[in-house]
Amino acid sequence: MSSITALNGASCNGIINVKDAGLLGMITLRGDLKSKALAKALDVELGNVIPDQRKVSSTSKNTIAWMSPDELLIITNYKNVSKIISNLNKSLTGTHSLVVDVSDARSVFSLDGTAIRDVLSKGSPANMSIDALPLGEVRRTRIAQLAVAFWFTDEMNCQLICFRSVGGYIMDWLKNASEPGSEVNFH
Repeated sequence: MSSITALNGASCNGIINVKDAGLLGMITLRGDLKSKALAKALDVELGNVIPDQRKVSSTSKNTIAWMSPDELLIITNYKNVSKIISNLNKSLTGTHSLVVDVSDARSVFSLDGTAIRDVLSKGSPANMSIDALPLGEVRRTRIAQLAVAFWFTDEMNCQLICFRSVGGYIMDWLKNASEPGSEVNFH
């Protein structure tokens, strides 16, 4: 049996393009983000650094998103999750930390187009201006009263994460919010 996402490759095209980002490994890491042991573990295991508050740190193999003062979300290859968790747990032995596989608990969307900020503004209370949400800054907020997190990798591309159980609803919402003719041209 092969693993599939909740959205099974769904996509839609409108004033922005929305697609299921595919099967991604996601690890929640909780601990003291100022800890030298944690920083060393991430460097050794992932070749990445702890991002600053509300930021995203990316390499060619993984992304680490700051989620709260004691929580990071590591996004990586789905097949590498168990090994990464095992290695991080070994490196963090004796520290106050928690490393958990949340890969199958989330849905991830890739958004592209010039109107992403306008589309997301239709359902999120977050200020979507480039000044309030610069490239590389993660925003935890709501869309249609559902918890999401998103960040722009560049002005034309955005990653959005939600709980797997509401992935279909978020896909439908994004499809409706990006219908041709619904442009607001605010951002």
